[in-house]
Amino acid sequence: MKRTIVLILAALAAIALIVGLTHLVLVATHRSEPAAATVYGTTARRLWATIGAALALTSVIVGGVALARPASRFGAAMVAVLAGMIAAINGGLVLVVANGGPGSGNGVVGGAGALVLGVVAVVLGALGLARRTSQGHSASR
Repeated sequence: MKRTIVLILAALAAIALIVGLTHLVLVATHRSEPAAATVYGTTARRLWATIGAALALTSVIVGGVALARPASRFGAAMVAVLAGMIAAINGGLVLVVANGGPGSGNGVVGGAGALVLGVVAVVLGALGLARRTSQGHSASR
């Protein structure tokens, strides 16, 4: 029971951190002001941002698995790093080409989320690679 509560609180803290970092990215890129006229529905840029955010979320999960599992997860760590980089770059590109804030149909919230989650995935994958490398060097000594 105690472990379940700790896991729930850790998940809520992680979600709050991701939301806060996403908001900071929107503020830093001057995209935090809502659009004067809200665009409803799917646009090409929203779809681009959503695909980038989905890739970033998937790479965070893969990076977490690579970090949590034994050191034999080299492939998973590499996938997390590469997919995280792709997602972060696409999220940044969405923010660069956007000409409005949330509600403008440019996908700025998804782009900011993809950027943040992509960086988190790269860090998780790199930690998994570093863990594998350090365990590999200690085994050879």
